[in-house]
Amino acid sequence: MTHLKSGRWIAVLYLGVFLLTSTANADDEPFRPEAGKFPPLEKAHSYQGELVFVDHANRRGSIRVQGAGVFRRNDPHPFAMLPYGIVRYHGAAADLRDVPLGTVMHVRAFLPPDPTISAVPVLPVNNKTKDANHNRGAGIFPAENHVLLLEDEPSHCLREGKVWKLKQVDIRNNQRVIVASRQSKAGGDGKTSEETMTYDAATRVWRGREFLEIQDLIAEGNWPSSGKKSLDDQAVLLGITWKPTPGGVFTQFHISDIWLDDAAMQRAARNQNETHKIFIRSRWMPAWVDAVEYGKFGRAKVTATLFGGMDESLYTDFKKGSRALMAASENTLKHWAGGSAGTSQIASKGPILDVTQTDRERPLGSSGIQIRFETDLITEGIRPTRVVRVRPASWPDVHVPREEYLQDYRASHEDRFPTPAIFPKY
Repeated sequence: MTHLKSGRWIAVLYLGVFLLTSTANADDEPFRPEAGKFPPLEKAHSYQGELVFVDHANRRGSIRVQGAGVFRRNDPHPFAMLPYGIVRYHGAAADLRDVPLGTVMHVRAFLPPDPTISAVPVLPVNNKTKDANHNRGAGIFPAENHVLLLEDEPSHCLREGKVWKLKQVDIRNNQRVIVASRQSKAGGDGKTSEETMTYDAATRVWRGREFLEIQDLIAEGNWPSSGKKSLDDQAVLLGITWKPTPGGVFTQFHISDIWLDDAAMQRAARNQNETHKIFIRSRWMPAWVDAVEYGKFGRAKVTATLFGGMDESLYTDFKKGSRALMAASENTLKHWAGGSAGTSQIASKGPILDVTQTDRERPLGSSGIQIRFETDLITEGIRPTRVVRVRPASWPDVHVPREEYLQDYRASHEDRFPTPAIFPKY
């Protein structure tokens, strides 16, 4: 991007961007999700930025949101995952702990469903239209900080059917840059804007089952050791991060990974998918309660919807007639525990009476799968619209680390997680 040296022109640029942003969002009504209902993706507010902080145990963190101004000056913006919110990394389901800091993430988010128990600061509803000043522009701290979908660049491209077309590589004065544009894989995008990104010797290159270095591409004659070379619109997928850039450039992203073919990307997705499957089996499947039919002496039949975005093999483990355990959870998906007792010891236990799958289009966040579960000892936290964790008895019985569970039912919402004051005010 061009570096504007004149302070007057910078002021004019930000004023214009602010007015355009304010106008564009004038009719964009913010959306607040309701308990027990999956919000429509099309009503989410979209933005992207660098992941700079993660509190994985509470499913929240901070993102440096990209705006019209000087990227490095933007304050880290706190976000929290909705209980049914989905994280995607390398084209597969992930937990926040899987995503390296510095990764550029695409965000689809809403207002806090219940501001009184938000795990991150609650902001004025019109915050995305406010100018941040100091050459930062508008839109860098939206009130929509409860995330339905958080995905890295290759996941975003795979979901939207896009690829990066590499135009040219240029090496001069120890600076390495690539000119590329994101386009529809099927073509027909028409005119697309080009973006200049940096890369370096640490950039990873994946081809089939091979892990290459930039030096390998130079040795093969595909890339130059210096100067410019056309890459003829080579279609790839990119992992994108951000690093401080010399030369006073406002915003320039960095390429961490290049996947040269589908086989390489599929391999990365499989590896990440296996990591996530093991994680979910140890932490239990999240769901929410749709209905409870109370019987006598603590008996109850519970209908619950399993959350979506995970590998199909996890859902197939929920079978009619098999036994399962269900335990209350917090909206951050933390387990409830009772003193020294683990989740398995205080969970409601019983058979799965039925498993049904909807034929209708399922909203993002929902698996479309409902289970009907019977127990002879219903617990307080298993109520309609409440979040629970469910484990088929065939999954391993392990104890989660201390930071991933609440001490007992007496905890208030102030005790459920460190308060939003954990996030500094810049």
